[in-house]
Amino acid sequence: MTGNAAHWFVDRHIVEGRGAKIAFEEAWEGGRPLTYGALAEGAGQVADALMRSGIGREARAAMFVLDQIEFPLIFWGALKAGVVPVALNTLLSSEVYSAILRDSRAEIAFVSQELWDVVGPAVQESPHLRQIVVIGPEAPEGTLAWEAFVAGTTAAETLECSGDEVAFWLYSSGSTGAPKGVRHVHSALRQTCETFAKQVLNIQENDTVFSAAKLFFAYGLGNGMSFPMSVGATSVLLNGRPTPDAVSHILATYQPTVYYGVPTLFAALLHKWETDGAPPQVPLRCCTSAGEALPEEIGRKWRDLMGLDIIDGVGSTEMLHIFLSNRPGDVQYGTSGTAVPGYEVRLVDEDGAEVDAGVVGELLVRGESAAADYWNQRDKTRRTFEGEWTRTGDKYERSAAGRYIYCGRTDDMFKVSGIWVSPFEIEQALIAFPAVLEAAVVAHRGEDDLEKPKAFVVLKPGHGAEELEGIRSFIKEKIGKWKYPRWIEIIDELPKTATGKIQRFKLRGRS
Repeated sequence: MTGNAAHWFVDRHIVEGRGAKIAFEEAWEGGRPLTYGALAEGAGQVADALMRSGIGREARAAMFVLDQIEFPLIFWGALKAGVVPVALNTLLSSEVYSAILRDSRAEIAFVSQELWDVVGPAVQESPHLRQIVVIGPEAPEGTLAWEAFVAGTTAAETLECSGDEVAFWLYSSGSTGAPKGVRHVHSALRQTCETFAKQVLNIQENDTVFSAAKLFFAYGLGNGMSFPMSVGATSVLLNGRPTPDAVSHILATYQPTVYYGVPTLFAALLHKWETDGAPPQVPLRCCTSAGEALPEEIGRKWRDLMGLDIIDGVGSTEMLHIFLSNRPGDVQYGTSGTAVPGYEVRLVDEDGAEVDAGVVGELLVRGESAAADYWNQRDKTRRTFEGEWTRTGDKYERSAAGRYIYCGRTDDMFKVSGIWVSPFEIEQALIAFPAVLEAAVVAHRGEDDLEKPKAFVVLKPGHGAEELEGIRSFIKEKIGKWKYPRWIEIIDELPKTATGKIQRFKLRGRS
């Protein structure tokens, strides 16, 4: 697995005769299709435009781009030219964007016009940007329109490089604080396709896929771009929020065979379809979940309603995609399954010693898709990347049967009466209560200055504070009196990252 990733993901399809096949389709009124042939031609034109603009090899290109066909054109065009695309969360603030631009020192920025009000102030004040390209019908003053950027270009050849060269950056989603620049090499993209996509999903050329997780997210980048492109499949893109209504419409209209979601959205879809009376008829053969561990109750309800399991797995920005997973025909809800072929995992205690089955430890993973490092974060790089092993920051327990059971983030775990408590275990029990839609649990110090669980719950419409006593009784019965949440607070919504991860550190701040 060496060389420029664009050779295998883009150029190969033309040689193999897929030029006329649709690679990407925009799922909205007036949405455009993009064939593999047009993708190869367009990416080559982007590469030529970058070189003509004086954006040299290894320079960074900031992508403030929604899930639309320009995303793959820019991403692969940059790789073809040896430029490093930096795919950015499209739901951050101007202040965070300014910090990322200072950190990455990007020389060119691509901005979807819909994002300009937030992104504009950040890109206009950046001292490193040499050019700002706006995708949309109008280019603000001081910027270049997308059509003008690619006008008069010819498709450039793909630059030769080593598979070990840095290809692109992703900024971590920031579930525990400020995002970090994670640098990935060319060979990592194909590695995730040869492991999870091929050996767990069994991705096929005749698949149509839809990912609710966006392309700027490591999980979404694989789901919606590299995985389907690894086999010549078709990916459906949504540039807006993946609300239950929007996702239901896409499932019904575009009839995907593979759907990638996150636990929050699976729960919201179930609630919608229970309210509506029936789910859409879709030829799904596989559904996956990542981002947060999937509550057992949601998996079982989905199977009962849809007739197929959710393949729950664990990945990270640092490892680029899923490395620990259940798999079709071998799903055990309440666990994250076993290591994906091509990866090794182990659990260690605070001293780095491996722990026995039934003992909670931190999860470490080894695999070829690991990131090169964190940009400008030497101390964090050394703490996370230990030789061939990567620390995930997740606490797990291994069952006697060899399956891995999620306990929580290292920073989220706490002890009650000297025993580790898993917030996720309590959250699963809370979600099983009929009136509860979502839940998050954190440690809270009481008047005795001892830590005990506190729960924040989002109730389903039509339910209120009268449910609290019932919730308390239900939880005590389900998980035991010593672990039940001593405090339960009803809130309208849980704080989350754009990728659906619960930001428990924000809840700790208000508890």
